[in-house]
Amino acid sequence: MMNRDLLRKLPKVDELLQEEIVKKELNNTMRTLVVETLRQTIDTYRNLILKDKISELSKEDMLKTFSEHIKKNNSPKLRKVINATGTVVHTNLGRSLLSKSAVDAVVNVAENYNNLEYDIDKGKRGLRYSHIEDLIKKITGAESAMVVNNNAAAVMLVLNTLCSEKEAIVSRGQLVEIGGSFRVPDVMSFSGAKLVEVGTTNRTHLYDYENNINENTGVLLKVHTSNFKIMGFTEEVSIEDLVELGKKHSIPTYEDIGSGVLVDYSKYGFVYEPTVQESLKRGIDVVTFSGDKMLGGPQAGVIVGKKEYIDKMKKNQLTRALRVDKMTLAALEATLKYYLDEKEAIDNIPTLNMILNSKENIKRKANKLKRRLSNKVKNFEFKIESDYSMVGGGAMPTERLDTYVIKVKSYELSPEEIECKLRMNDTPIVVRIYNNEVIMDLRTLFEKDFDIIVNAFQNLK
Repeated sequence: MMNRDLLRKLPKVDELLQEEIVKKELNNTMRTLVVETLRQTIDTYRNLILKDKISELSKEDMLKTFSEHIKKNNSPKLRKVINATGTVVHTNLGRSLLSKSAVDAVVNVAENYNNLEYDIDKGKRGLRYSHIEDLIKKITGAESAMVVNNNAAAVMLVLNTLCSEKEAIVSRGQLVEIGGSFRVPDVMSFSGAKLVEVGTTNRTHLYDYENNINENTGVLLKVHTSNFKIMGFTEEVSIEDLVELGKKHSIPTYEDIGSGVLVDYSKYGFVYEPTVQESLKRGIDVVTFSGDKMLGGPQAGVIVGKKEYIDKMKKNQLTRALRVDKMTLAALEATLKYYLDEKEAIDNIPTLNMILNSKENIKRKANKLKRRLSNKVKNFEFKIESDYSMVGGGAMPTERLDTYVIKVKSYELSPEEIECKLRMNDTPIVVRIYNNEVIMDLRTLFEKDFDIIVNAFQNLK
């Protein structure tokens, strides 16, 4: 009986439209969205009544709920989050951050007409790849280059062009899954290439490749296993040996290097990761890599190598379906320009800067944030400890980056409750929980976000 009485008291949309708070919202929001949110609010309370969750109905409470709903409905679905995990290239959180110059370049071409496919010097139609091809060639030493929308697309285009209805020979130990259940064998199969697995998971020899070469072999493929390492009793064929075998049988060689390393990190104390430049110097015909991993740019798949093969790819009908837009090209060009001077790249590309950031600088940030949290947030304990960060994005899986973290303890909330409330903050803050402690890694935190973090903790209840 009570349910029916409360249901009858639910106001109509037209009635709520007369409320001042709703009228005020109509000045800033489309009427369609306001009406839809009012219906959503009414439905929320109808369900609460039907489930016996409330025994009283207040219009003030409904209008408060409306305000919460309209704020959420007005917010973009894709929005800023604060990465306190310490994983630099975090796939779930958008991978690499763009440099300021890359962001400016995107804005410039997005809000203005531009010469995407117009040759200003000749006054006629041009090619979109021309804007960055020379720059990529200069940095990598390649004869030719082109860009598609991601590295999986690059792999598919290369194999479809060089190996459609032919065989691609690859070591069994290199058939990796690249995340999100996307697997190299599946991408290869979709390209029209027939996969020929050789060797074993841990050991592949040159004769494994040579014994499987026939008149239908289209390419000798090498996949850099950037997201895992096989240790112990292992052997793989060197690039030099694979190149010589390809030349002997007039078969192109192709390496998917994946993470897109353009800087030799071993100079900075890291384990050696193969660079794009080194693969090309060793004679590989075609190399593909990502733009938004170790390169530190936008999502893209970059293809470099011998001009005769790249030219064929540019003419492949798949290229139109896989091509990049003006904003990707603008961001990629601005990012690549920094690689003309390695120091400039490290100083200005956020991914490189975070990976190579000194432990001392990270500690300074940790002390600054801890002081602010300790001074302004009650009922929490904050302590600084040494820890390690990860590169992420399937790159350098064995590399641990020395860092400092702030560990958080509450006298009232569990670690899981703290994590959830921080994640549900207006600007979500993504943290780690380890050993029953909430952990914020300062490597991936920016001082410009400290106010947001402090306010979030002040509002935790």
